[in-house]
Amino acid sequence: MKIGVAADHGGFEMKRQLAKLLAAEGHEVIDFGNSVYDASDDYPDFTIPLARAVANGDVKRGVLVCGSGVGASVAANKVNGVRAAICEDHFSARQGVEDDDMNISARLGLREELPRCQIQRCRPPPPAAGQSYSARK
Repeated sequence: MKIGVAADHGGFEMKRQLAKLLAAEGHEVIDFGNSVYDASDDYPDFTIPLARAVANGDVKRGVLVCGSGVGASVAANKVNGVRAAICEDHFSARQGVEDDDMNISARLGLREELPRCQIQRCRPPPPAAGQSYSARK
């Protein structure tokens, strides 16, 4: 699957870890920046291009990483067609994709390491018997 990743300084290192992990799992990873650590950068500069790529279908899913994940998810949700949420555990990530058609996961970047149990793998939902919950709303 083609997955976009983006982060500001608050999530720069975690984004690098996520990109490596996703690539090792066979995903095509498109990096929307930042490509170098810059303590003065700001999340909208990377969030909006990734959100637009998801909305346009250039990438299937996206993962945003900023200090808290809040600003990036709020900014991404301003792009029509994007459904972004903070997901810090497997249950929330899976539920968000399957029931709410989430297409961007926002992550907390201010961690020293990426907990293996909290890695959001933005996979498409399995074939369902009927419509997703979000389609029925």
